[in-house]
Amino acid sequence: MNTSSPSRALVLGGGGSTGNAWLIGIVAGLFEAGLDVTAADLTIGTSAGSTAAAQLAGSPPAYLYALTIVPPPARQAAASRSPRPTVNHLERTGRIVAESADAADMRRRMGAAALELAAADPDWQPRWREIVSRRLPDPRWPARPIRITVVDARTGDGVVLDADSGVDLVDAVAASTASAAAYRIGDDWYIDGGYRTNAENADLAAGYDRVLVLSPYGGRTRAPEHWHLGVETQADALRAQGSRVEVIGPPAESEHLFGVRGMDHTLRPAAAEAGHAQGLALAPSLAGLWR
Repeated sequence: MNTSSPSRALVLGGGGSTGNAWLIGIVAGLFEAGLDVTAADLTIGTSAGSTAAAQLAGSPPAYLYALTIVPPPARQAAASRSPRPTVNHLERTGRIVAESADAADMRRRMGAAALELAAADPDWQPRWREIVSRRLPDPRWPARPIRITVVDARTGDGVVLDADSGVDLVDAVAASTASAAAYRIGDDWYIDGGYRTNAENADLAAGYDRVLVLSPYGGRTRAPEHWHLGVETQADALRAQGSRVEVIGPPAESEHLFGVRGMDHTLRPAAAEAGHAQGLALAPSLAGLWR
């Protein structure tokens, strides 16, 4: 990207419900400490990070953080305590990864499985769109550039959606967070953008001088190492092109809030608080990168 001043990209990775909470928390902590990363020249959002990108574009970080640390209603909390849906989903997708020859094969297999799930539950899409719509403060694409990642369920190809794609923001976020059944937009079907490379898709920040990657999974990947999908592979490629890159994940003592427990809504306040504390602590060391 050619500009008269250094350009900055913010990468918001996927990581389930708790990952979304952590992203909001760390951005709010950075903001409170005087570092406004929402003013990035480009924001890249994947899965839970796509939700966070749209949320942070429409509401102040402090406001979102205040909402996130409120415990969920009792009924929602009770439903999220059942581990079965998350465990089954991880087992199902884990088998697909294990059976795949390479990343392209994995994406095609994930897409085929997601299309089957969508066909088995035709009412899923409108339900999911309504849920996503309620989470976003504004259904319109913001003026500041945002790129949201998805994967074509039929071909396995990675796709990037933005304000010029002719796709509603709500649909873009709903597709990027479609981690089980495929999501239809027009004649096309999409699945979770985290399958494009890894949960971050930091490679899309190529050409930007300074790149801050916030990864709820801490850069970890379930794919075999020789597929080279991990965030550090992406970060090294960006550095080789001249970008300054920082990759930030949750602290070790908070790792129990993510992964297999990532869809437990009762853990969202704790994840947000962990991110907030981390943002406050990291702001001085990140100031040189961002400013």
